[in-house]
Amino acid sequence: MAAALPEVSGAPGTKPTLTFPEGAPSDELEVVVLSRGDGALVEAGQDIEVHYLGQAWQGGVFDNSFDRGSSISFPIGVGAVIAGWDEGLVGQQVGSRVLLSIPSHLGYGDRGVPQAGIKGGDTLVFVVDIVGVS
Repeated sequence: MAAALPEVSGAPGTKPTLTFPEGAPSDELEVVVLSRGDGALVEAGQDIEVHYLGQAWQGGVFDNSFDRGSSISFPIGVGAVIAGWDEGLVGQQVGSRVLLSIPSHLGYGDRGVPQAGIKGGDTLVFVVDIVGVS
């Protein structure tokens, strides 16, 4: 049985809103393509450019690029970001909007990032718009 995942409102390219289901999150990485792009496949070792919103499960938004008005770029698939991003975004197509539900062992683990509002053990949910790769 598939895990219950948050509902995502908002069109690709705009700031999404998450509505969480009752119950606990999955303890596995959950990846759902909300809108499939038609660009190149993301490969490990590339720099990926994304817009994103990050929210703790049943918690508040801790970061998003939409409010800043600029996307970010970083190496993907090489350990430069949390494992849930590396595992969930490699192999996706540019132009896609992807929902990632990342258990703590693939996120920030038991330490969390308290200054960002991420508690130890938090499951993180991201909505990621893949803008490009290079």
